[in-house]
Amino acid sequence: MAKPIFKRVLLKLGGESLLGSREYGIDPKATQEVALEIKAVHETGTQVVVVIGAGNIFRGIAGAANGIDRSTADYMGMLATVMNCLALQDALEKCGVDTRVQSGLEMPAVAEPYIRRRALRHMDKGRVVILAAGTGAPYFTTDTGAALRALELNCDVILKATKVDGIYDKDPNKYPTATKYQHLTYMDALKERLEVMDTSAFALCMDNKLPIMVFNFFEPGNSKRAVMGETIGTIVK
Repeated sequence: MAKPIFKRVLLKLGGESLLGSREYGIDPKATQEVALEIKAVHETGTQVVVVIGAGNIFRGIAGAANGIDRSTADYMGMLATVMNCLALQDALEKCGVDTRVQSGLEMPAVAEPYIRRRALRHMDKGRVVILAAGTGAPYFTTDTGAALRALELNCDVILKATKVDGIYDKDPNKYPTATKYQHLTYMDALKERLEVMDTSAFALCMDNKLPIMVFNFFEPGNSKRAVMGETIGTIVK
């Protein structure tokens, strides 16, 4: 039987993955579909850490652009990620996957505080660890939080979930002649100004040689294919 090529992965999801057909909020059906994708990865034996954004509820940067103090807006965004993490936890538990939510902001009624060694123990015991509230500090995106936690937790790769099947030299929705990259170096991505992740997150990955796989999460089975070593998406390393 084939074995996964990664021992431990960090799956970075956008909050929009929980939207479904809604314009705002959390769609239970879409959340269940996300949970089933994660379950399929978990069942391969790969340990899974999940970081999810809050674009379906509130974006800190957008709030700041509309006049809210930037730190306040970022804390609001962190709280929104906690809501998404609890929804995802509920969906995973309902399909038989043990989970723990750990938060960068202390809120013991709903989540454990983020403690690195505890997170590692949870994964060793077969649990999916869902990380909420980013780094717990303003001015850092969930991309940066994901890169930081992936390094702290010794993940082999960041699986960057998107709606497109990899990185292109230009927007494939606008340009039919757009060329998809299968592999990229960090420097190539910088030179071509390809928006893989935000600058701080990308710099962390580049400095510490942490690979990033950008792939279409919404193609059923793609997450499992990624950890089993099939050629999907684009790898930046």
